[in-house]
Amino acid sequence: MVLVARLLFGAALAGAFLALYVARLELCEPPHRLGVTMVAGFFWIAGELLLPGLALLCRNWRVLQGAVTMILALLAACWWCPALLLESPRWLLATRQPERARKTLQALAEDDCPQDSLLTGAAGSMLGSLLPAELEALSEEPPRPRYHSVCEICSSRVIWKNGVILGFAAFIGSGIRHCFTRNLVPHLPHFFSSHLALVGTEAAACLFVCLTAERFGRRAILLLCTVLTGISSLLLLALTQYLLELIVLTLSVVGTAASHAVTMLSIFFASEVLPTVVRGAGLGLVLGANFVGKAAAPITAIPNSRGFFLHHVVFASFAILAVLSIMLLPESQGRSLPQSLQDGESQRRPPLFRRPPREDHLPLLAPHAIPHGYSGLASSTKRMLRSPDPPREM
Repeated sequence: MVLVARLLFGAALAGAFLALYVARLELCEPPHRLGVTMVAGFFWIAGELLLPGLALLCRNWRVLQGAVTMILALLAACWWCPALLLESPRWLLATRQPERARKTLQALAEDDCPQDSLLTGAAGSMLGSLLPAELEALSEEPPRPRYHSVCEICSSRVIWKNGVILGFAAFIGSGIRHCFTRNLVPHLPHFFSSHLALVGTEAAACLFVCLTAERFGRRAILLLCTVLTGISSLLLLALTQYLLELIVLTLSVVGTAASHAVTMLSIFFASEVLPTVVRGAGLGLVLGANFVGKAAAPITAIPNSRGFFLHHVVFASFAILAVLSIMLLPESQGRSLPQSLQDGESQRRPPLFRRPPREDHLPLLAPHAIPHGYSGLASSTKRMLRSPDPPREM
């Protein structure tokens, strides 16, 4: 019974954090998407740093469980206050719920534009990109939710390929980490020192992704981090007994940080290339692959186990295979999030040595034939928010 309760608690907690991750991402404009996500990652790392101190203060697992439950209760209180936790208007429009989308956009416009100018904030940019294409198509049929199953994801060629590659990369990044941390154990004999060192490498990886992925692109940085992970793993696998202890320690730290970066960037990259209608389901599968990789570490840590060498060989080989697979991914830097399955299928791999044009200043969900003038956007947006029916044209 206790095991079932723990499994249900873990599933509910993972679902809550996944929903918050997706909603936060879908409310951001392209230039701010990575920064907002990495700031949330720093909060996660801060929680990992504070957890040993909280456990030391509580001194009893029951008191610690109660303290954690009280903190989660504050998060659950946001569900009762829609102003604190808004539903994603992207998802509402993509699943054909325009009435709820109008209310959410109106709340965003009121909070984001106190000077009665809907073009100065995220709400204005989102309204300008959503209304012309989406609501006109929605007005031709009665509003009804449109959900897509996992079977529909599997039937799509490009979306399925992107999801599998990024899930594979997340699996490798989390699974190979034990091969590096094993070499750090002799230098970090105490629990708190080892925990702080591992969380410190995660913070360094998060900072590296935040500084480089927006400048050089998601695919290039993911490729670089995967190459660093594979090279560090291969060198440790073949030359550990011949290398100096300082070099082994350096390679282990670099490999640990690079594997953290691979995992974080794979999950973020997947959230940008998966369409809105399947983003939650697809991102859940990628996160599931990440946790499967983490589950491999305790198996190799069993005393008198001889499976560590095989574990290291398999994941080092997988890292090299991931380097070749990442080249098949599209670039999502500065581009709008895909909405439908058709948008996800239209993504193509850019040339390897020529960067695709950025689209940061275009609307988030711009159709292919959108005009370049937005002089009437504010007035049409105000009319839409006041009218009971969605407008058919701008």
